Amino acid sequence: MAQTVYSTTPATATEGAVDVELRGVIKRFDDEPAVQGLDLRIYQGEFFSILGPSGCGKTTTLRLIAGFETPTEGLVMIQGVDMGRIPAHRRPVNTVFQSYALFDHMTVRDNIAFGLKIKRLPSSQVRERVLDALRLVRMESLADRMPNQLSGGQKQRVALARALVNRPAVMLLDEPLGALDLKLRKQMQVELSTLHRQLGITFIMVTHDQEEALSLSDRIAVMNAGRIDQIGTPSDIYDRPTTPFVADFIGDTNLLKGHLAGGDSTVMRVITPSGLKVLVQRPPEISPEPHPVVVSVRPEKIRLSADFPTADNCYHGQISHVMYLGTHVHCGVRLSSGETLTVLLANRGQTLPDLDTPIYAYWAAEDARLLSAESTLPDVLEDRASGSSLDR
Repeated sequence: MAQTVYSTTPATATEGAVDVELRGVIKRFDDEPAVQGLDLRIYQGEFFSILGPSGCGKTTTLRLIAGFETPTEGLVMIQGVDMGRIPAHRRPVNTVFQSYALFDHMTVRDNIAFGLKIKRLPSSQVRERVLDALRLVRMESLADRMPNQLSGGQKQRVALARALVNRPAVMLLDEPLGALDLKLRKQMQVELSTLHRQLGITFIMVTHDQEEALSLSDRIAVMNAGRIDQIGTPSDIYDRPTTPFVADFIGDTNLLKGHLAGGDSTVMRVITPSGLKVLVQRPPEISPEPHPVVVSVRPEKIRLSADFPTADNCYHGQISHVMYLGTHVHCGVRLSSGETLTVLLANRGQTLPDLDTPIYAYWAAEDARLLSAESTLPDVLEDRASGSSLDR
């Protein structure tokens, strides 16, 4: 059966032609489900990312779109056409892999031209389209080099050019920047974004890198155990997660497990097992009836003060650790109730607090997110939600 997906994207953001659609897609390997009942629409011209941990089914989903795998059940549609009987090489898509998959015995020019020659296009047309692709990725001066003479970033540009030269309707990116070092990956993120804007075609990227997905995507699907937990814009996913898994997976967060204990139409009160009382704004989808919940508080939303502040949520504790990160200072605060909070402070040249310094941690009710507790949570999430360890 198709799953229920929590989507926080406004309707106006999803208007337009659908390039890729999955309808009730299930994929099993030896009776083990890798993808479980996906319903998904990706719109023309979107930069859409599929994000999740290893083994969640994101790469399998991309391979189903590409035609490298066949659904056990359900339909894969590209531009309104059922792809069930259409092999990978005849689909209007091209895939860029993390490994680049370049032919070592061919020059850059010949690597890019390979697909066009297979299609038996006229030589003049091949030359023109290869030159256009080289210009697009700024590799004209390196056209006659061999792959072993290129840097990692240059190889990635060649892989992109080889895919783009076929003028696909949809570009599939399978962890495209995973093999690059941090600085080069940042540069290539900018180049990918620029290419997407220039070309206006649909990009679908699979990644486990949350920052990469947040910085590049128009919308993101977060996958968990073969299902999509949430689809939304980057700000939706980060600021308004709909499940504890999404809140925990996207960036750092503090998760406090508890139960609802009253409130009004705007603010609810949550009590943790240790007796900590937390005030949080009530989202419309949360029932006011008493039931297990999880409160998510981003580390950058928490403030620290040596003096007692006036705030919705204010708790006494001690500094348990301090890490200097350059742009930020990462602190742990061990509350008197037993929970440990992670706090991220902007570096404004302040003196770093000493360990065991008494401190107040505080935040406003609107700076936290109230989530319904899932029936089963990953072990690490259970630990964090119970307050035994919120440190990363």
